[in-house]
Amino acid sequence: MNGSSNGGWTEYARLIEVAGADALELNIYHIPTDFEMTGAEVEQTYLDIFKAVRANVSIPVAIKLSPFFSNFANMAKRLDDGGASGFVLFNRFYQPDIDLATLEVKPNILLSTPMATRLPLRWIAILYDRIRASLAATSGIHRASDALKMLMAGADFTMLCSVLIRQGLEQIPVIERELIEWMEEREYVSVRQLRGSLSQKNCEDPSAFERAQYARALARFSIKKTANVD
Repeated sequence: MNGSSNGGWTEYARLIEVAGADALELNIYHIPTDFEMTGAEVEQTYLDIFKAVRANVSIPVAIKLSPFFSNFANMAKRLDDGGASGFVLFNRFYQPDIDLATLEVKPNILLSTPMATRLPLRWIAILYDRIRASLAATSGIHRASDALKMLMAGADFTMLCSVLIRQGLEQIPVIERELIEWMEEREYVSVRQLRGSLSQKNCEDPSAFERAQYARALARFSIKKTANVD
């Protein structure tokens, strides 16, 4: 279900459940542009929508979230405490573009690239085993390696979209085969064994997912660049 404000969600959610759905995903596409609206009020909008839907259905309810909160960890915890069954990370808000030929503002859909995995990978790794809700990774997953990284960070599921638009549904068994081959070569016996193995909780350097890694990354980039020049 896709929407932006607290309104018809509850009735549609009930009808979808009656129709036979096993679960719901709430995709809240909310771009706050009210100069008087505070960050706390934005967060409360999400919480109110989720609470209203959750109270009217008995099936699991997941929520697809934006990363644009002042403290995403706290927002995830509040929704988790409220009974969210899963989080889909992250919602990619499509941005408008300007057509220089017609001088018009037009929508411009850009398909994702593997680079887009970095943001959900970080937060899935941070949230792993700290909340009860399942974690689904979306945006930028094009190859088996992308899916594997998300699983090692702690994802329960990985979602595909842009790669299927570009290459078709036949890419699904290709990714699955490559994933299995990688696991067998390294003697993993199950996805369960793989999952969360490089989350913030389980990796050797937990600070790698926080600001400390920023300084190290810049230092390494500078060293590599100097070496290449020499």
